[in-house]
Amino acid sequence: MSLVVYLAAFVFGTTSVLLFRRPRTAALRNPLTLSTCAAIILGALVFVCAAPATLATVNSLTGVPNFGAPLTYGMLSAYSCAVLVLLINWRGGSRERVRRMVLRSVAAYGLLVAALVVLFALAEADTERLTDLDTYYANTPFMREMILLYLVGHSAAMLVMCAVCVKWGREVGGLLRTGLRLILVGALLDVVGFQLAKYTAVMARWSGHDLDFLSTTVAPPMASLAALLCSAGFVLPRLLPSALAQWRGFGDYRRLGPLWALVRSVATAPKPQAAWWQLPQARLQWREVSIHDALLALAPYFDHRVRERVRDTALRAGRSPHEARLAAEAAMLADATRRAAAREEPPETAGTYRLHATEVSGTGGLVELAQALHQPPAAREGAVPPSPTGTVTEPEEPHVA
Repeated sequence: MSLVVYLAAFVFGTTSVLLFRRPRTAALRNPLTLSTCAAIILGALVFVCAAPATLATVNSLTGVPNFGAPLTYGMLSAYSCAVLVLLINWRGGSRERVRRMVLRSVAAYGLLVAALVVLFALAEADTERLTDLDTYYANTPFMREMILLYLVGHSAAMLVMCAVCVKWGREVGGLLRTGLRLILVGALLDVVGFQLAKYTAVMARWSGHDLDFLSTTVAPPMASLAALLCSAGFVLPRLLPSALAQWRGFGDYRRLGPLWALVRSVATAPKPQAAWWQLPQARLQWREVSIHDALLALAPYFDHRVRERVRDTALRAGRSPHEARLAAEAAMLADATRRAAAREEPPETAGTYRLHATEVSGTGGLVELAQALHQPPAAREGAVPPSPTGTVTEPEEPHVA
């Protein structure tokens, strides 16, 4: 059982590491990021503290039987408070209102944790119980109140979370609504699968019945699943857009390959150090800067006769003006690269001309130029191959990698 709980804690806690991939100062200045990581880390610590192996170690180190119980319950109460604080920061509002609600939540759960410690100190719980403490001591004075108090505190946080998710889910859309639905499912699973099971098992003991399996067998896995769903709901709206942007950056980086292979020998911008941990967008940014640097260096070698001839041929073949321009610029760029590699003199027809890729922002124009370069070559005066972005280059002027 301890291994399963530790695994849940590991999976639950690693999500906070993803949020801290951004600069540490930026994360610490953002209350939403800080409260998200605090809630996730506290949730992971709850699982760690609740593992029987951890409980046995804590009890042994302190020399107090069942000392791990108030530690775990206090950690669970802190997690409940962190969830409320996260919801407050996520919903937003005026700075004073957010600060006031956060302080109230912290004060309320701070008093609850103090009450748990006092009740445990007053109780007589000399028999160590690692998995069934809630039901074993359900009728013990002060332990009974401590168990009921931590359950009520956690229930209050989860019910507030459900209410906020239902109300706010009607006002928002997109990923935020998806995240709220995941949180709602996780909170309901916590209420029904964990808390209701605990309440039922404890009350069964009050009435002289034995339903301990609900507390020892049913509740722990339900709590783990509920916590994972809640953490996914909190993290998804914040990480998925960044992950999608990185995926798009990876695609553009690969699509710029033909263009980079053509001009890399001309680029004079500093080459980035090869690092396996660099994210796709960082790699794309360096490649984009280096390509623009190479295009600037190749500008004196642009032969407009090549561009105009290929453009006219493409237009006669039925290409759109935009496709014809891309094909002509690809042919002119290939010719300029060949001239620069051969150290030829710039052509007499060279002049001021801006490539389409340098007129648009982002990498879209460069990607279009790279795709045009990737098309099969055509004869200088021959027909243009029937392709969506027909690229026309001369067979005697091959691409220079």
